[in-house]
Amino acid sequence: MLAPADLGLARRRLSTSSLVFFTVSASAPMTVLAGGVVATFAVTGSVGVPLAFPIVAAALALFAVGYAAMSRHVVNAGVFYAYVSQGLGGALGVGASFVALLAYNTIQIGLYGLFGAAMGGFVAANGGPDLAWWVWSLAALALVAILGLLRVDLNAKVLAVLLIAEVAAVVLFDLGSFANPAGGTVTFDGLDPANLFGPAIGGVLAFTVAAFAGFESAGDYAEEAKDPRRTVARALYAAIAITGVLYALSAWALTVGAGPSNVVAQAQDPAAGLPFSLMAAHFGDTVANIANLLLLTSVFAALLSFHNTVARYLFAAGREKVLPAVLARTGRRTSAPYVGSLLQTVLAVIVVAVFAALGRDPVLELFTWLSYVSAVGLLVLMVATSVAVLAYLNRHSGTETLWQRTIAPVLATLALGAITVLTIVNSDAMLGAEADSPLRYILPGLVGVAVVLGAGWGLVLRSTQPAVYDRIGKGGPTE
Repeated sequence: MLAPADLGLARRRLSTSSLVFFTVSASAPMTVLAGGVVATFAVTGSVGVPLAFPIVAAALALFAVGYAAMSRHVVNAGVFYAYVSQGLGGALGVGASFVALLAYNTIQIGLYGLFGAAMGGFVAANGGPDLAWWVWSLAALALVAILGLLRVDLNAKVLAVLLIAEVAAVVLFDLGSFANPAGGTVTFDGLDPANLFGPAIGGVLAFTVAAFAGFESAGDYAEEAKDPRRTVARALYAAIAITGVLYALSAWALTVGAGPSNVVAQAQDPAAGLPFSLMAAHFGDTVANIANLLLLTSVFAALLSFHNTVARYLFAAGREKVLPAVLARTGRRTSAPYVGSLLQTVLAVIVVAVFAALGRDPVLELFTWLSYVSAVGLLVLMVATSVAVLAYLNRHSGTETLWQRTIAPVLATLALGAITVLTIVNSDAMLGAEADSPLRYILPGLVGVAVVLGAGWGLVLRSTQPAVYDRIGKGGPTE
């Protein structure tokens, strides 16, 4: 039986490779290909989707420069929360923690909709029972809940096996598409700027940012890393490089395999079965079925990774008494933040149950809506963190170069700020909503509400509990 411990999180259990498995698993390569990329083509109607990935990856690489430099100064399980607190003050730091909890919970819970729909379709197509999507979602939720209570290095090993298999399947798809291009010729339409920079660019960028979600979570495991001042930076750069190259190639491969003139129409037609229909044509039905199964393991890996991230944010806030201190309790044998893990599970059950009870679509609504909220939240967090890094590193003398402490954070702020504006202004392109739909304002507005509530609570703490306020973002005892 789990009991509270005062030892905090497990120390020095995670290597660079373990952190890479957590971060890339959160991004979920097969989920991005079969879910995110196909959905982006279908919803936005843009053929220029492949070009968006290197553009966003470049902006994230600029962000990573300051983020990695900051990781050598600040080690905390709630990394956005800690960095913003140290750079811009405790009130904004608490605001950042509220946004982070919103962003990671929404992407994690939204993925239950995608998993339930995909699992239900796969089982029914292979002669199994035709059950409601939420049955499969709740089954996955129960397994994630169990794993979330176990040792973090065990979770890393589970993710490693799942990630290697899904990356192999994605690479196989890419090779098959480039070797068998539609029309017999490899086309470059997907990389043509003219096909990206149009009315749909905001939606494309929002989907693209959502695809990268999780790459930044290496910092959330810094307290459990073997060498946090080096491991986090290495894992961060590795995650951006792996996902940036893989996603761009895979999106391009989809345009090549389906044909640039057909890819949007096929993506919009569920019967077309992209990308698995192309894999079946190139390698046979057996390989396509295995790849379809790996989509399910890919989504599950992302669910587990984001679950762990949410639990650590709750742990960090509870440890510093920004939120109830009970959230900082960890298992005596596992060192897992079990109270935060259980709370995340309860939230997921509630949201899935509400969507199921209301008969809402698990993919077009639960997954898409919550992914959009997450994308906006993460963009806001990255912009705020870039500004915080700029402020912190220029106040504290260290070994950082001008590029690390000033130039890269400024460029990251400008690039990510522009992407944020485009993502919010063109929200209808991602949501598939009418121009006057209230969803265009309600969903991004949730991020604004989180900022206001968090910053407001920070100000309350400053006036009523100054000792707690002074410790915000600095870590602290668990009791």
